Amino acid sequence: MEEMGFRETSVGRNSRLAETLAQGALFVISLCLIVPLAFVLLYLIHKALPALGWEFFTENPRDGMRAGGIWAPMIGTLFVVGISLLVSAPIGVLAAVYLNEYARDNWLTRIINLAVVNLAGVPSIVHALFGVGAFVYAARMGRSVLAASCTLAIMTLPVIIASTREALRAVPMAFREACWNVGASRWQTIRTIVLPNSISGILTGVILQVSRAAGETAPIMFTGVVFFTSVNIYRLDRQFSALSMHLFQISQNVPGVPEAVPYATAVVLLSLVLAVNALSIAFRVYLRSRKRW
Repeated sequence: MEEMGFRETSVGRNSRLAETLAQGALFVISLCLIVPLAFVLLYLIHKALPALGWEFFTENPRDGMRAGGIWAPMIGTLFVVGISLLVSAPIGVLAAVYLNEYARDNWLTRIINLAVVNLAGVPSIVHALFGVGAFVYAARMGRSVLAASCTLAIMTLPVIIASTREALRAVPMAFREACWNVGASRWQTIRTIVLPNSISGILTGVILQVSRAAGETAPIMFTGVVFFTSVNIYRLDRQFSALSMHLFQISQNVPGVPEAVPYATAVVLLSLVLAVNALSIAFRVYLRSRKRW
């Protein structure tokens, strides 16, 4: 008795053809996005190579920023981004936990959620003016590292809240109900079940916060950055220099700067952001690999 084989129908052939065309179109679109970015990065690195060296990283700017390195701006960027992260991450995560796990669904909660979404799209210059009024003058921090860090924290807080809420919502409700059925309190459930299973999504918001804070110029320009400084370490109540502002100044306002220096500064800024993102993504992948569901 002969075995009867299955023949592909016209519907199956059309579906497979449509899938192949869709894959090809998405591949072409991906190349259109990746190839220009790769050319830009290679161009920047090529232009920056003459200036990149150990002294460029370890020396302070000198001769009116026409010579020397980027030590002071690099340390200032790390200070501001690190402090803003320490301020915004705990507040954003706790606010998201309250809104998602404790707050009732009423008109006040809906207004707060709408405000969080709207604040995520506010231009950075508006946050800068708010930082001047709230931290520089009202809180009497002056133009300082702390005032700039708090301004960046306020600016990036909505992103952390929104991404954390989405990560908390992704945890199945059955996990919470199982804990409640064995007598666990709401906080015990959040601390031992919900947060560990949503930490990878929470890190997504933190990664976005770091990337945005490192590249912003307007908020720090109004609240603490200076045109030129030469220091080894910063105090929280003093003004500072940052890579984004330093790059703008040597590109537009300082004549006689060697051509390779602005490109090298841009490469260092991109490298810092990419390094922090890579570490965060690697940690997120590690945490996702340990999930049991």
